[in-house]
Amino acid sequence: MSTTFFDCPTGLILKPTFRFRRRKKLHEGYTFSTLEDAEGCFFFSAVTGASRIGGIFRDFCRFIPEEVFLILECYENNPRQHAAEPATFYSPYMDTEELLEDIEAFLPRLVHDGFVGFGVANNRHGMEFFFSEDKVLTCFTGNHIQIMDMMARHDIPFDPALVYPDEFSHDHLSLTASSRGALPAELAALPDTELDSQKFCADLIDLFEMYPVDDSMVFFLSKKEQDLIEELLSSRREFRDYVEEDFGDLLLDWNLFVEECAETFGGGLQDYRENLNGRNVIQYVIENSPGLLADKIRGAIREADQKFRSHLQHSGKRLDPPAPLLLKSEPFWYNGVVRKPGASLRRDLIRKGWYKP
Repeated sequence: MSTTFFDCPTGLILKPTFRFRRRKKLHEGYTFSTLEDAEGCFFFSAVTGASRIGGIFRDFCRFIPEEVFLILECYENNPRQHAAEPATFYSPYMDTEELLEDIEAFLPRLVHDGFVGFGVANNRHGMEFFFSEDKVLTCFTGNHIQIMDMMARHDIPFDPALVYPDEFSHDHLSLTASSRGALPAELAALPDTELDSQKFCADLIDLFEMYPVDDSMVFFLSKKEQDLIEELLSSRREFRDYVEEDFGDLLLDWNLFVEECAETFGGGLQDYRENLNGRNVIQYVIENSPGLLADKIRGAIREADQKFRSHLQHSGKRLDPPAPLLLKSEPFWYNGVVRKPGASLRRDLIRKGWYKP
């Protein structure tokens, strides 16, 4: 292993000054620590050569053999316009080996483009891998020994005083802004259109049926926290249908439901009630979880709750749940209905006598 970090991704051009060179050198290495807001979880951060990332990514995915979802960060406008923040996209869960097979052709571009970040996660396992646009590898896990062994297999040393690329003067470059001679051979052979992150990220979003995720909904639950949630839901017959579901997906579903209601809710009354029942499940977990976990879940849905409240009308009337709830607080989501019901929901509400046409 080289003592100095030379194998830099094409999209990150380092320009260390003389003063900085005397004080610090950029080395491959990793460090880790426990997470204060996720019990039983560790956070890893690593700086490593671009040639190692693909192998580390594949090894990490195989720690989660059942299924994972893909994470993509990219700029929706031309990266040369320097948009303030990249957009985040998630895919649905899919078979891990299928994802590895489908993403293989994209990996070199994802690794080297200076305007793209990517990763995978499984909320139920409490594991996440991410390689950022700053070309720093981060990882969340409940099994730090497993990740330490993986780093050792790839010759990445432990370094508690790790130096990161953004501590040096540097430029971010998209692949299309790099000269052909600067590109790795496997990328230099591609046409310009395939090097354009606008194109290949759009292809990824289509291929994996990815959807945008608001920054307020980016959160992490450790495996220990997921186990506690599963135990809570298993204890109540009313909520056992949700035990096998990823609780993180339930939080995202509530957010997506609220976004749809803000536009026009396209489903009928049964679909509407199912989404409200999902919010019941979330509330039950909040009310019966330790304070740290409860606060984290509240934070993940706070903006969605506020938005949903603002889109309710006829709040003097109550759309009663189908059965008595096991909640300690008043479920505001049953007070009134959304202002923009689609044709199906409006028709069902008329049939129920909610209001007259």
